[in-house]
Amino acid sequence: MTIRVIIVDDQAMVRAGFAALLAAQSDIDVVGEAADGRRGVDVSRNQHPDVVLMDVRMPEMDGLAAARELLNPPAGVVHRPKVLMLTTFDVDDYVYEALRAGASGFLLKDAPPADLIAAVRVVAAGDALLAPSVTRRLIADFAAQRPAGATRTGQALRRQGLTPRESEVLELIARGLSNQEIAARLVLAEQTVKTHIGRVLAKLDLRDRAQAVIFAYESGLVTPGDAGT
Repeated sequence: MTIRVIIVDDQAMVRAGFAALLAAQSDIDVVGEAADGRRGVDVSRNQHPDVVLMDVRMPEMDGLAAARELLNPPAGVVHRPKVLMLTTFDVDDYVYEALRAGASGFLLKDAPPADLIAAVRVVAAGDALLAPSVTRRLIADFAAQRPAGATRTGQALRRQGLTPRESEVLELIARGLSNQEIAARLVLAEQTVKTHIGRVLAKLDLRDRAQAVIFAYESGLVTPGDAGT
C-alpha cells in the first residue's frame, strides 16, 4: 500500500528536499505541500493523506494549531491523518502540546534521510515516533507542567480499568523504556509486551505510545522524579 504524504513547512527548500527524498521511495507518494498551517489544513482536507509532516513554527497558523484542527476535526469531517511534527529542537512546549493534541511524534529537521523515511512508515503504520531518549526529555519538561487536581483525579479513575500487569507496562513506557527493555525487565516475550500495550491503548482510548506517556503522568501513575529509575 502506498503511503500518501503532505509536507507543511514555510521553507521552500525544506519542502522540496523532503518531497524529493520521499517521492523516491516506491511506497511513498507526496500528494501535496503547504507553506503555512492554514493552507496545510486545506490541502489535507482535499488530499486525505495518511501522514502530514508538520513544521512547528509557521506564519498564518502554526503547526500546533494546524495539528489540533486536523486531529480534532469539526462535525462532518471524517478524515483524520497521522501528524508528525518537524522541529529544530528536541523538545519544546509546542511539541509537548502537539503530542497532547494527538500528534504521533516528532522528528528533528536535521535528522538523517533514512530516519525521515522510516518515521513516515512508522507513523503510517499506527505507531508513535517517540524514542526512549526523547521520552525522558519530555518527562523532564513535564515536571513544570503538572496537571490540575481535577484532571489527575479523572485520569486516575480511568486507569482503574487496567490489570496490574497493564499498569506495570504503562509505567515502564512512561519511564522511557522501549518494548525490548520492558520485555527484559518483566521477563516477557516482546510480542507479549506489544499485546499489553495494545490493550492499554484500547482501554484508555489513547491513540499511541506518545499519549500513553502523557496519560501516565497526568494520572499520577508516575511522577517526573521517577524517570529513568
